[in-house]
Amino acid sequence: MKINIINLSLLTILLTTLISCSNEAPKVLDLNQLTRVDVQIFTGENSDNEIIIAEEEKIKTLREVFAKIDWDKNEKAEMARKKDVKATLFFTFDKNMPERLFEYFIWFNLSDGSATIFDREKNALGTLENKDAQTLKEMLLNN
Repeated sequence: MKINIINLSLLTILLTTLISCSNEAPKVLDLNQLTRVDVQIFTGENSDNEIIIAEEEKIKTLREVFAKIDWDKNEKAEMARKKDVKATLFFTFDKNMPERLFEYFIWFNLSDGSATIFDREKNALGTLENKDAQTLKEMLLNN
């Protein structure tokens, strides 16, 4: 009788552990799972414009651009001016689970045509060079 109770307890613990671990989002982002981008455009102190990008062709272009970001981990974002854009990326890891959201703050540098991106969750600072930064700017600001 005691052996059955012990076995049942161990089985319950094992199943609980397996179920709780299986619902975690992947540690590495798969840009192919990007489904939507919400964009807040800032001019001055307030958010002036909010747009949603969900068209497959635009999402495909954004996936390609985000894949080219050169990330520096554990960087502190100290910029001389306010952010230009806040982009919220929506990732769908499993159709039965809610989407996972990631916020990026983006500054477009007029002097050299680059872009600086700050990932709040990873505390990472990324950069995009001229052509890719221009593509990102056009996709987010001129939508």
